[in-house]
Amino acid sequence: MLETLPAHLTRAALGFVLGALLGLVARRGRFCTLGAVEDAVYARDTRRARAWMLAAGLAILGTHLLEAYAGLDLARSIYAGPRLEWGALVVGGTMFGFGMALVGTCGFGALLRLGGGDLRALLVLLVLGLSAYMAVSGLTGLARVALAGPLSVELGAAGAQRLGALLGLDRGGTAALGIAVAAGLGFAALVGPGLRKSRRLLYGAVAIGCLIAAGWWTNGVAGHDEFEARAVGSFSFARPVGDTLLYAMLASGMKVDFGVGSVLGVVLGAFAAARGGGEFHWEAPDDAREVKRHVLGAFLMGTGGVTALGCTIGQGLSGLSTLSVGSLLALASILVGARAGLYYLVDRHA
Repeated sequence: MLETLPAHLTRAALGFVLGALLGLVARRGRFCTLGAVEDAVYARDTRRARAWMLAAGLAILGTHLLEAYAGLDLARSIYAGPRLEWGALVVGGTMFGFGMALVGTCGFGALLRLGGGDLRALLVLLVLGLSAYMAVSGLTGLARVALAGPLSVELGAAGAQRLGALLGLDRGGTAALGIAVAAGLGFAALVGPGLRKSRRLLYGAVAIGCLIAAGWWTNGVAGHDEFEARAVGSFSFARPVGDTLLYAMLASGMKVDFGVGSVLGVVLGAFAAARGGGEFHWEAPDDAREVKRHVLGAFLMGTGGVTALGCTIGQGLSGLSTLSVGSLLALASILVGARAGLYYLVDRHA
């Protein structure tokens, strides 16, 4: 049936299905980047951080196998462009991480919370989507462009940001590098009994890593149209949240695509997990102070996510799966921003 659909509808349909699976397993598996940081810093519990590493390793493995054997062209992704905009990645990533700490989760986590009935998450997503589009083509977009221009490095041809290209490896060498990095992350995640005994975290991480690779397959293989001038990608939840809001208002003048389908799918999957686990209940903000913190955090995440070309999922898993230097820089900046935000909220009052 999918073969008879236009490419953008194929991507949207598969994005919805894969997004629903992602929302289901992530909510059931308690997958959360900020939660992993909090557990490691304050509880000295690295199980969720190890689960994140395992998901990243499997995403890297699957993505590189798709490139080697299924015709996926990662040079056409936004993470592998010829210009490394390091200033925007650092500033945007730090903004996103700090905003994530203020909200208590990232954009993906807000979708999971919305599926569980959290109305604070709805507020966060509305502000995040609006601020994301402001950073794309609105007032804050002017500052983003001004920042990206001078603080960047030209690396050469498309795909030059990837570690394999920087090391001068051919296609086979790049695939071998991806397999080696994936194996290293998998070993680091599974050494010791912590994660292996936490079956929910373990299975969730395995599923999420495979779904990131499936997102690449959807956009770069199954839903690829050689006549479309578009970048390939996988899951991300900064700009796609804005795309979803825009599509809700302008559906007759827009084409639905993978991003919108995946956003809606994640909410549905999270709802199914919450209802199935008896966790669904309506929640609202406690007071004006909480609303202010959530609005500010959401604005920082929307602006920072677009500036850094992705969020904890978009850069942290999808981008990292290409072994892009820019994604590594963005992820490190997100983690630094998250730690700074946690210090602002927790440590300075201790």
